[in-house]
Amino acid sequence: GPAPRRGWRARLNRLDQKAAPYAFISPFYLVFLLFGLFPLLFTVWVSLHEWGLSSGVREWVGLENYRYLLGDDQFWHALVNTVGMFIMATVPQLLLALIVANALARRLRASTFFRIGMVLPLVTSTAAVAIVFSQMFDVDYGVVNWALGLVGVDPIEWQSSRGWSWVAISVMVDWRWTGYNALIYLAAMMAIPKDLYEAAAIDGASRIRQFWQITVPMLQPTIIFTVIISTIGGLQLFTEPVLFNSGTSNRYDGGSLNQFQTITMYMFDEAFTGDRYGYAAAVAWALFVLIIVFSLLNFLFVRRTGGAR
Repeated sequence: GPAPRRGWRARLNRLDQKAAPYAFISPFYLVFLLFGLFPLLFTVWVSLHEWGLSSGVREWVGLENYRYLLGDDQFWHALVNTVGMFIMATVPQLLLALIVANALARRLRASTFFRIGMVLPLVTSTAAVAIVFSQMFDVDYGVVNWALGLVGVDPIEWQSSRGWSWVAISVMVDWRWTGYNALIYLAAMMAIPKDLYEAAAIDGASRIRQFWQITVPMLQPTIIFTVIISTIGGLQLFTEPVLFNSGTSNRYDGGSLNQFQTITMYMFDEAFTGDRYGYAAAVAWALFVLIIVFSLLNFLFVRRTGGAR
Protein backbone atom coordinates (compact mmCIF):
# COMPACT_ATOMS: atom_id res chain seq x y z
CA GLY A 1 0.00 0.00 0.00
CA PRO A 2 0.98 3.70 0.09
CA ALA A 3 2.52 3.61 3.57
CA PRO A 4 5.20 0.96 2.84
CA ARG A 5 6.00 2.71 -0.44
CA ARG A 6 6.46 6.06 1.37
CA GLY A 7 8.74 4.34 3.92
CA TRP A 8 10.83 2.83 1.13
CA ARG A 9 11.14 6.20 -0.59
CA ALA A 10 12.14 7.89 2.68
CA ARG A 11 14.88 5.33 3.27
CA LEU A 12 16.08 5.75 -0.32
CA ASN A 13 16.06 9.53 0.12
CA ARG A 14 18.10 9.29 3.35
CA LEU A 15 20.57 6.93 1.66
CA ASP A 16 20.83 9.35 -1.27
CA GLN A 17 21.56 12.30 1.04
CA LYS A 18 24.26 10.37 2.89
CA ALA A 19 25.87 8.53 -0.03
CA ALA A 20 25.62 11.10 -2.85
CA PRO A 21 28.37 13.43 -1.51
CA TYR A 22 30.78 10.48 -1.24
CA ALA A 23 29.86 9.35 -4.76
CA PHE A 24 30.56 12.83 -6.14
CA ILE A 25 34.02 13.10 -4.54
CA SER A 26 34.98 9.46 -5.18
CA PRO A 27 36.58 10.09 -8.63
CA PHE A 28 39.26 12.28 -7.00
CA TYR A 29 40.08 9.66 -4.37
CA LEU A 30 40.12 6.84 -6.94
CA VAL A 31 42.58 8.82 -9.10
CA PHE A 32 44.63 9.72 -6.01
CA LEU A 33 44.78 6.08 -4.87
CA LEU A 34 45.90 4.98 -8.33
CA PHE A 35 48.35 7.76 -9.22
CA GLY A 36 49.22 9.24 -5.80
CA LEU A 37 49.11 6.82 -2.90
CA PHE A 38 50.19 3.68 -4.79
CA PRO A 39 53.39 5.28 -6.22
CA LEU A 40 54.22 6.62 -2.72
CA LEU A 41 53.88 3.20 -1.11
CA PHE A 42 55.63 1.45 -3.98
CA THR A 43 58.56 3.90 -3.64
CA VAL A 44 58.88 2.86 0.02
CA TRP A 45 58.93 -0.80 -1.07
CA VAL A 46 61.60 -0.12 -3.73
CA SER A 47 63.71 1.87 -1.23
CA LEU A 48 63.97 -1.24 0.96
CA HIS A 49 65.64 -3.18 -1.88
CA GLU A 50 68.74 -3.13 -4.00
CA TRP A 51 66.75 -2.56 -7.17
CA GLY A 52 68.07 -2.32 -10.73
CA LEU A 53 66.15 -2.33 -14.00
CA SER A 54 68.95 -3.16 -16.42
CA SER A 55 70.60 -5.65 -14.03
CA GLY A 56 67.28 -7.18 -12.92
CA VAL A 57 68.43 -7.21 -9.26
CA ARG A 58 65.63 -7.37 -6.65
CA GLU A 59 67.38 -7.97 -3.33
CA TRP A 60 65.88 -7.06 0.07
CA VAL A 61 68.26 -4.85 2.07
CA GLY A 62 65.90 -3.35 4.67
CA LEU A 63 67.00 0.10 5.85
CA GLU A 64 70.48 -0.21 4.35
CA ASN A 65 69.76 2.44 1.67
CA TYR A 66 68.71 4.96 4.34
CA ARG A 67 71.74 4.10 6.48
CA TYR A 68 74.01 4.71 3.49
CA LEU A 69 72.15 7.96 2.72
CA LEU A 70 73.00 9.47 6.12
CA GLY A 71 76.71 9.04 5.45
CA ASP A 72 76.61 9.92 1.74
CA ASP A 73 78.71 13.08 1.22
CA GLN A 74 77.32 13.65 -2.27
CA PHE A 75 73.74 13.67 -0.97
CA TRP A 76 74.60 16.28 1.68
CA HIS A 77 76.48 18.28 -0.97
CA ALA A 78 73.35 18.23 -3.16
CA LEU A 79 71.23 19.19 -0.14
CA VAL A 80 73.40 22.27 0.54
CA ASN A 81 73.15 23.23 -3.14
CA THR A 82 69.37 22.83 -3.09
CA VAL A 83 68.82 24.81 0.12
CA GLY A 84 71.25 27.52 -1.02
CA MET A 85 69.47 28.04 -4.36
CA PHE A 86 66.08 27.78 -2.64
CA ILE A 87 66.92 30.63 -0.24
CA MET A 88 68.61 32.76 -2.92
CA ALA A 89 65.60 32.38 -5.23
CA THR A 90 62.63 32.41 -2.84
CA VAL A 91 63.39 35.36 -0.54
CA PRO A 92 63.99 37.99 -3.30
CA GLN A 93 61.18 36.46 -5.38
CA LEU A 94 58.46 36.88 -2.74
CA LEU A 95 59.68 40.32 -1.61
CA LEU A 96 59.76 41.55 -5.21
CA ALA A 97 56.34 40.00 -5.87
CA LEU A 98 54.90 41.94 -2.90
CA ILE A 99 56.37 45.22 -4.17
CA VAL A 100 55.17 44.61 -7.75
CA ALA A 101 51.67 43.64 -6.56
CA ASN A 102 51.47 46.77 -4.41
CA ALA A 103 52.40 48.89 -7.44
CA LEU A 104 49.83 47.13 -9.66
CA ALA A 105 47.12 47.61 -7.01
CA ARG A 106 47.29 51.37 -7.53
CA ARG A 107 45.50 53.16 -10.32
CA LEU A 108 47.83 52.81 -13.27
CA ARG A 109 47.30 53.53 -16.93
CA ALA A 110 47.06 50.30 -18.92
CA SER A 111 47.01 48.30 -15.66
CA THR A 112 45.47 45.29 -17.43
CA PHE A 113 48.41 45.24 -19.87
CA PHE A 114 50.92 45.15 -17.00
CA ARG A 115 48.95 42.48 -15.14
CA ILE A 116 48.84 40.24 -18.21
CA GLY A 117 52.56 40.88 -18.66
CA MET A 118 53.16 39.31 -15.25
CA VAL A 119 51.89 35.96 -16.60
CA LEU A 120 54.00 35.89 -19.78
CA PRO A 121 57.13 34.34 -18.16
CA LEU A 122 54.93 31.56 -16.76
CA VAL A 123 53.55 30.53 -20.16
CA THR A 124 57.02 30.57 -21.72
CA SER A 125 58.60 27.14 -22.14
CA THR A 126 61.00 26.35 -19.28
CA ALA A 127 63.42 24.84 -21.78
CA ALA A 128 63.42 28.05 -23.84
CA VAL A 129 63.94 30.15 -20.70
CA ALA A 130 66.85 27.99 -19.55
CA ILE A 131 68.52 28.03 -22.98
CA VAL A 132 68.25 31.84 -23.29
CA PHE A 133 69.52 32.43 -19.74
CA SER A 134 72.35 29.92 -20.22
CA GLN A 135 73.51 31.95 -23.23
CA MET A 136 73.10 35.21 -21.30
CA PHE A 137 75.39 33.83 -18.57
CA ASP A 138 77.96 32.46 -21.02
CA VAL A 139 81.50 33.27 -19.85
CA ASP A 140 82.92 34.55 -23.15
CA TYR A 141 79.94 35.80 -25.15
CA GLY A 142 77.16 36.28 -22.58
CA VAL A 143 75.39 39.63 -22.32
CA VAL A 144 75.69 39.61 -18.51
CA ASN A 145 79.49 39.47 -18.53
CA TRP A 146 79.52 42.03 -21.35
CA ALA A 147 77.43 44.43 -19.23
CA LEU A 148 79.65 43.80 -16.18
CA GLY A 149 82.70 44.49 -18.35
CA LEU A 150 81.33 47.98 -19.12
CA VAL A 151 81.70 48.87 -15.44
CA GLY A 152 85.12 47.27 -15.10
CA VAL A 153 84.14 43.87 -13.64
CA ASP A 154 86.14 40.87 -14.86
CA PRO A 155 84.24 38.01 -16.58
CA ILE A 156 82.55 35.70 -14.06
CA GLU A 157 82.70 31.90 -14.43
CA TRP A 158 78.95 31.46 -13.95
CA GLN A 159 78.83 27.71 -14.57
CA SER A 160 82.07 26.50 -12.97
CA SER A 161 81.78 28.59 -9.78
CA ARG A 162 79.51 27.12 -7.10
CA GLY A 163 78.20 30.41 -5.70
CA TRP A 164 77.79 32.18 -9.05
CA SER A 165 76.01 29.17 -10.59
CA TRP A 166 73.49 29.40 -7.73
CA VAL A 167 72.98 33.08 -8.54
CA ALA A 168 72.44 32.38 -12.27
CA ILE A 169 69.92 29.58 -11.63
CA SER A 170 68.13 31.68 -8.96
CA VAL A 171 67.73 34.54 -11.46
CA MET A 172 66.14 32.09 -13.92
CA VAL A 173 63.69 30.88 -11.26
CA ASP A 174 62.86 34.42 -10.11
CA TRP A 175 62.20 35.65 -13.66
CA ARG A 176 59.73 32.82 -14.18
CA TRP A 177 57.81 32.85 -10.87
CA THR A 178 57.85 36.42 -9.52
CA GLY A 179 54.92 37.49 -11.70
CA TYR A 180 52.89 34.44 -10.69
CA ASN A 181 53.25 35.25 -7.00
CA ALA A 182 52.62 38.95 -7.67
CA LEU A 183 49.24 38.14 -9.24
CA ILE A 184 48.29 35.99 -6.22
CA TYR A 185 49.23 38.86 -3.89
CA LEU A 186 47.37 41.34 -6.11
CA ALA A 187 44.16 39.26 -5.97
CA ALA A 188 44.40 39.17 -2.16
CA MET A 189 45.13 42.92 -1.98
CA MET A 190 41.98 43.72 -3.97
CA ALA A 191 39.93 42.03 -1.23
CA ILE A 192 41.33 44.26 1.57
CA PRO A 193 38.67 46.83 2.60
CA LYS A 194 39.52 50.34 1.34
CA ASP A 195 38.16 51.80 4.59
CA LEU A 196 41.32 50.64 6.40
CA TYR A 197 43.56 52.67 4.07
CA GLU A 198 41.29 55.72 4.24
CA ALA A 199 41.31 55.64 8.06
CA ALA A 200 45.11 55.23 8.08
CA ALA A 201 45.52 58.14 5.64
CA ILE A 202 43.36 60.37 7.87
CA ASP A 203 45.61 59.41 10.80
CA GLY A 204 48.59 60.59 8.75
CA ALA A 205 50.10 57.18 7.88
CA SER A 206 52.37 57.26 4.82
CA ARG A 207 51.97 54.79 1.95
CA ILE A 208 54.98 52.80 3.17
CA ARG A 209 53.56 52.59 6.68
CA GLN A 210 50.15 51.54 5.29
CA PHE A 211 51.88 48.81 3.30
CA TRP A 212 53.70 47.31 6.30
CA GLN A 213 50.95 47.81 8.91
CA ILE A 214 47.83 47.06 6.85
CA THR A 215 48.66 45.28 3.58
CA VAL A 216 51.27 42.78 4.81
CA PRO A 217 49.35 41.67 7.97
CA MET A 218 46.13 41.26 5.94
CA LEU A 219 48.02 39.19 3.37
CA GLN A 220 49.44 36.78 5.97
CA PRO A 221 47.38 33.71 4.87
CA THR A 222 48.29 34.38 1.24
CA ILE A 223 51.98 34.85 2.11
CA ILE A 224 51.94 31.53 4.01
CA PHE A 225 50.43 29.86 0.92
CA THR A 226 53.07 31.28 -1.45
CA VAL A 227 55.89 30.44 0.97
CA ILE A 228 54.78 26.79 1.19
CA ILE A 229 54.28 26.49 -2.59
CA SER A 230 57.70 28.11 -3.18
CA THR A 231 59.26 25.72 -0.65
CA ILE A 232 57.86 22.69 -2.45
CA GLY A 233 58.99 24.00 -5.85
CA GLY A 234 62.38 25.22 -4.59
CA LEU A 235 63.36 21.93 -2.96
CA GLN A 236 62.27 20.03 -6.09
CA LEU A 237 64.33 22.32 -8.35
CA PHE A 238 65.30 20.32 -11.43
CA THR A 239 64.61 21.72 -14.90
CA GLU A 240 66.59 24.97 -14.65
CA PRO A 241 69.87 23.47 -13.32
CA VAL A 242 69.63 20.49 -15.71
CA LEU A 243 69.28 22.74 -18.76
CA PHE A 244 71.93 25.12 -17.36
CA ASN A 245 74.22 22.07 -17.52
CA SER A 246 73.32 21.30 -21.16
CA GLY A 247 76.05 20.24 -23.54
CA THR A 248 77.78 17.95 -21.03
CA SER A 249 77.94 14.15 -21.13
CA ASN A 250 75.89 13.83 -17.93
CA ARG A 251 73.24 16.49 -17.45
CA TYR A 252 72.41 15.31 -13.94
CA ASP A 253 75.86 15.79 -12.36
CA GLY A 254 75.46 19.58 -11.93
CA GLY A 255 78.91 20.45 -13.27
CA SER A 256 82.32 18.79 -13.02
CA LEU A 257 82.38 19.25 -9.22
CA ASN A 258 78.62 18.86 -8.71
CA GLN A 259 78.61 22.58 -7.89
CA PHE A 260 74.90 23.05 -8.69
CA GLN A 261 73.56 19.50 -8.48
CA THR A 262 70.22 19.48 -6.64
CA ILE A 263 68.64 16.59 -4.72
CA THR A 264 66.29 15.75 -7.60
CA MET A 265 69.24 15.77 -10.04
CA TYR A 266 71.16 13.44 -7.69
CA MET A 267 68.10 11.18 -7.48
CA PHE A 268 67.84 11.00 -11.29
CA ASP A 269 71.59 10.43 -11.58
CA GLU A 270 71.46 7.48 -9.18
CA ALA A 271 68.39 5.97 -10.86
CA PHE A 272 68.99 6.44 -14.59
CA THR A 273 72.78 6.76 -14.80
CA GLY A 274 73.75 4.40 -11.99
CA ASP A 275 70.75 1.99 -12.24
CA ARG A 276 70.35 2.17 -8.45
CA TYR A 277 66.59 2.59 -8.21
CA GLY A 278 66.43 1.38 -4.60
CA TYR A 279 68.81 4.07 -3.41
CA ALA A 280 67.13 6.69 -5.63
CA ALA A 281 63.80 5.82 -3.98
CA ALA A 282 65.40 6.39 -0.55
CA VAL A 283 66.63 9.81 -1.78
CA ALA A 284 63.09 10.59 -2.98
CA TRP A 285 61.67 9.82 0.47
CA ALA A 286 64.38 11.89 2.15
CA LEU A 287 63.34 14.80 -0.10
CA PHE A 288 59.68 14.22 0.82
CA VAL A 289 60.51 14.48 4.54
CA LEU A 290 62.68 17.59 3.95
CA ILE A 291 59.85 19.35 2.10
CA ILE A 292 57.45 18.69 5.00
CA VAL A 293 60.01 19.92 7.58
CA PHE A 294 60.90 23.08 5.60
CA SER A 295 57.22 23.84 4.89
CA LEU A 296 56.39 23.61 8.61
CA LEU A 297 59.40 25.76 9.56
CA ASN A 298 58.46 28.41 6.99
CA PHE A 299 54.84 28.34 8.13
CA LEU A 300 55.86 28.89 11.75
CA PHE A 301 58.36 31.60 10.75
CA VAL A 302 55.78 33.57 8.76
CA ARG A 303 53.18 33.22 11.53
CA ARG A 304 55.73 34.37 14.15
CA THR A 305 57.03 37.35 12.15
CA GLY A 306 53.59 38.39 10.93
CA GLY A 307 51.93 38.00 14.30
CA ALA A 308 48.91 35.84 15.01
CA ARG A 309 45.67 37.30 13.68
